[in-house]
Amino acid sequence: MAADYSHLKEDLAYQTEILQDVSRTFALTIPELPSELRIVVGNGYLLCRIADTIEDEEGLSAQQKREFSDRWFNVLKGTTDAETFSRDLGKLLTLSATEREIDLIDNVNRVVRITNSFSEPQKKALLRCVDIMADGMAVFQQNASLEGLTDLDHLNRYCYHVAGVVGEMLTELFCDYSDEIATHKDALFTLSSSFGQGLQMTNILKDIWEDHRRGACWLPRSVFQENGFDLHSLSPDHTDPGFTRGMNTLIAVARQHLNNALQYTLLIPAHEVGIRRFCLWALGMAVLTLRKTYNTPTFKSGQDVKITRRTVKAVVVSTSVLARFDSALKLLHFVLSRGLPRP
Repeated sequence: MAADYSHLKEDLAYQTEILQDVSRTFALTIPELPSELRIVVGNGYLLCRIADTIEDEEGLSAQQKREFSDRWFNVLKGTTDAETFSRDLGKLLTLSATEREIDLIDNVNRVVRITNSFSEPQKKALLRCVDIMADGMAVFQQNASLEGLTDLDHLNRYCYHVAGVVGEMLTELFCDYSDEIATHKDALFTLSSSFGQGLQMTNILKDIWEDHRRGACWLPRSVFQENGFDLHSLSPDHTDPGFTRGMNTLIAVARQHLNNALQYTLLIPAHEVGIRRFCLWALGMAVLTLRKTYNTPTFKSGQDVKITRRTVKAVVVSTSVLARFDSALKLLHFVLSRGLPRP
């Protein structure tokens, strides 16, 4: 299907606007990227957000989610009409989607026109990510329950499909942008999914009670069983120390993944300050959220452990000042992680 560039200016304006509404974090970090990367990374996020909107919609059956996920990938391949997909999905979004997510689905054709303007390597990276993510999420959402996942390996697979593959997509885009970065591609690719898992595990731990109210649990049963707690008993009013021990085990695992995220960031050349800031801001906010989760074991809502705007500003300022200096970044990461349980 030939790319349509006639509305590209308006489409890009829409992408910038909608990013502000559907992701505060990415709306904050994406502008720090080099100009050659901002549009494609922003577009990649929206493609993933559309896949995520399908899987989160409680009004869709498991079969409908699978069908719309497949249709979404076919839209990106150019074998299914974007407007027909948008119309069919939009009229079924009734329970879970926010007003801005519904608006995003209504404007799928705009997002896809931007995708079609990218180079072949860029499109390949985006489509691979959406394909793996949509396929994996359909399987996990179909089996979501309050029983939790089986074990850590099961959790690792879940995190890979919803976040690790995004790290791989970003690595492909960074390496396509810079031959210098590409010299570290193998090492970056190895660490990229761990980076994504660290961010995702932080969110899983922070949002356990919101997920629980929706009838889902992404915690691994075996970890809590080993600590003497049965996830069938999970409740915001828990007082069982076994639950806290299980949470601390997972916090330690997340900490190790965030350590890997720092290694990933330091492989980016120091003069690529924008890419480093993009990584460092997400990493810093995750570490501080993990700390707050650890220090508030009786929290009953993600809001209880959400970091403040003042804290976000402190992360932005400190990491921006130190972005070029590897030793200083290692020291800052050590200080922010101090006190968290170790693997």
